[in-house]
Amino acid sequence: MADLTESVKDLTERFSKLPGVGKKTAERFAYHVLVAKKDAILGLADAIRNVKLNIRYCKVCYNLSVEEECEICRDASRDRSLLCVVEQPRDIISLEQTGVYHGLYHVLLGRLSPTDKMGPDDLTISALEKRLESGEVKEIIMATNPNMEGDATSFYISSLLEGMPLKITRLARGVTSGSVLEFVNKDILRDALEGRQRYL
Repeated sequence: MADLTESVKDLTERFSKLPGVGKKTAERFAYHVLVAKKDAILGLADAIRNVKLNIRYCKVCYNLSVEEECEICRDASRDRSLLCVVEQPRDIISLEQTGVYHGLYHVLLGRLSPTDKMGPDDLTISALEKRLESGEVKEIIMATNPNMEGDATSFYISSLLEGMPLKITRLARGVTSGSVLEFVNKDILRDALEGRQRYL
């Protein structure tokens, strides 16, 4: 019985470390694993293992990908003069759902945050600068989240790129300050993309 208790306790603790999962929800998840059909739970375990073993960051833009380059970077029909800078791969999904953006992306894999000890070297800023050396990109859209840390990240990057022959824009403020792109209504996000403004 002690082994069972320790196993369930360990599983509950692991679930509780997931974002947005509190102690009670973690306990419900653990109980569900116990009572659900074996095939369903082992299928979930296999899916988690496959994602961790087979999904990587795109070597160009840092989006999630099965191949070395993601599907968007490989798409020859995308406008290569436009580059949208986002914080996380999930932001790309939100922007793609608007149906109005057809350029490329660059994922920072975070944002400047002193409280989380995230500085410029922890982001993919140097890779972004390297991408711009070819001169192919004519406009950068800063699409970091419209909150204090996202704005600070946008301003920092825009300041770094100020001397380059680039148009730097940001999403229009139809996106409420303090919100997260992942949860913004796609119509509001579409308007923000179409109404983007010059940044510097």
